[in-house]
Amino acid sequence: MAVAELSAQRSKDPNTQVGACIVNKRKRIIGIGYNGFPMGLSDDIAPWGREGDFLETKYPYVCHAEMNAITNSSNKADLEGASIYVSLFPCNECAKLIVQVGIQEVVYLSDKYREQDVFKASRRILEAAGVVCRQLQPQAHRIELTLSADQD
Repeated sequence: MAVAELSAQRSKDPNTQVGACIVNKRKRIIGIGYNGFPMGLSDDIAPWGREGDFLETKYPYVCHAEMNAITNSSNKADLEGASIYVSLFPCNECAKLIVQVGIQEVVYLSDKYREQDVFKASRRILEAAGVVCRQLQPQAHRIELTLSADQD
């Protein structure tokens, strides 16, 4: 989950930064992603708004962290039976992708939108497909990294 959270830091979304990390059956990282615009669509000119005319919001343009982790995966065959760690419970569109590639477990940190219909649909999709979903109860709530060119 820490890798998913670290990946989320790369998102330019001013409201919701989401990260995802996929591990294969052997618990090796095979894909990471964060929410952002597709390649070639500048973060500086595309809209980041959440309200207003649909075409002037981020929603028709943003690729979710789960989608990016799946498409960035190093070995598509390893997705079968894999687990995906996500900082936010997946929406219905991401749930469909998760099922289609054979991911068998979703481990999520937050489920703050659970009452919205797209997340209710997501739960139905994942449950019907036999994908195990569980909320992570972290043992540690903070990880600190210090990056320095100086070596002791």
